[in-house]
Amino acid sequence: MAALLIRVWQAFNPPKPPKSKDALKFGVLGAANIAPLALIGPAKSHPEVIIQAVSARDRQKAEAFAKSNSIPEVKDSYQAPLIAFAMRYEFHCSLSLLEILDDPNIDCIFIPLPNGLHYEWAVRAIKAGKHVLLEKPCTSNSTEAGILFNLPELSKPNGPILLEAFHNRFYPSWNFFHSLIDPADVIHVSSSSMIPWWATGKNDIHFNYRLSGGTIMAMGTYNFAALRLIFGADPEECLSCDTNSYTDGIHNKCDYDFKAKFRFPNGGIGEASSTLKGATVLKPSSVTVTCKQVVVPDKALPASQEKVQSRELSLYGLVHGVFWHRIDIKDVFEIRSKDSGKVISKWSEQKSHKTYSFKEAGGQFAGFPGETYWMSYRYQLEAFVNRVKGRKTQHWVTGEDSIAQMKMIDMAYEKSGLGPRPTSKFR
Repeated sequence: MAALLIRVWQAFNPPKPPKSKDALKFGVLGAANIAPLALIGPAKSHPEVIIQAVSARDRQKAEAFAKSNSIPEVKDSYQAPLIAFAMRYEFHCSLSLLEILDDPNIDCIFIPLPNGLHYEWAVRAIKAGKHVLLEKPCTSNSTEAGILFNLPELSKPNGPILLEAFHNRFYPSWNFFHSLIDPADVIHVSSSSMIPWWATGKNDIHFNYRLSGGTIMAMGTYNFAALRLIFGADPEECLSCDTNSYTDGIHNKCDYDFKAKFRFPNGGIGEASSTLKGATVLKPSSVTVTCKQVVVPDKALPASQEKVQSRELSLYGLVHGVFWHRIDIKDVFEIRSKDSGKVISKWSEQKSHKTYSFKEAGGQFAGFPGETYWMSYRYQLEAFVNRVKGRKTQHWVTGEDSIAQMKMIDMAYEKSGLGPRPTSKFR
């Protein structure tokens, strides 16, 4: 318990090294609640990151946000040629967002806006020459993702860097867990997540259809990504997707829970579930992998016998591993006759791991950077800065990966009958 308290305290109160002269300056679009956790906090311990400015449609909210997070600039000026755009813009986003994109002092843009605004503002930022850290899900659907990640600006020499912020995929526990799995052996994967009922409300942006709300978008995307990465492939079919959803007004077609089942190219089955109206007590997100039986060489056995292994692996704390996680590995062994298949003996072995840093993961990961108090967002920021600076990254989420992820989400929504989230008219 003491180690947990120390780790979490340090995660929110990290050392603050001096900022380098060539530190990247970030502008934040919107005074979103996730921004302090996802970027502002992690930036404190990164010597090459400065949170320079914030802009929001509500000047007072932006000022309060800047003050509480020690952000030096609040953008607020309006550009005359774009006033007409602002007046007809359906979601009433402030032109201060455009000002922050035009600022030559800003190197990178963080976009934690509602899902339905991700595509447009990512496109605008990239066309303005800014590197973009984009909250997940990257867009409302695969149509938008296909356009976004194929923008010609991204393929130019020294062009902008674009990353979908799948922070948990940068964390040591996920990387260690994933390294234990051979996709060829996987026959079944199940992944679940939840948010307690008291942490969300019907009027939250999660349940606004025009802003591309829904549980699949909010939490299910973590579970879907786990399935794709573990199978090492994209699903061929969504076999079922059962949802409970709202049917009134702006909430119509917004799922507040779901259970989905997919078939993958090797015949394996992946199942995912989540809810934004879960039980009172938070249950850690998880993923469990079942592998097929494989023959294990054992020279001690007579030629007439063979040893086979069945393995099940589980990761608890899939999304926010810094607070708590555990990796369980359960192996079931059998000694059986090669001729008759008769089981001669059977036993099981189980072990657990916790890897709050790559050093703790050991092996191929031992030399990777990180501290036990680094959140997944801090590991993600490390990779983002390294990519912008032209340095090697241990992990990355490619544009192709992000497009495939949105195709899986679309596939589930199609099967559910709710349909994919609406496509932006912006081009």
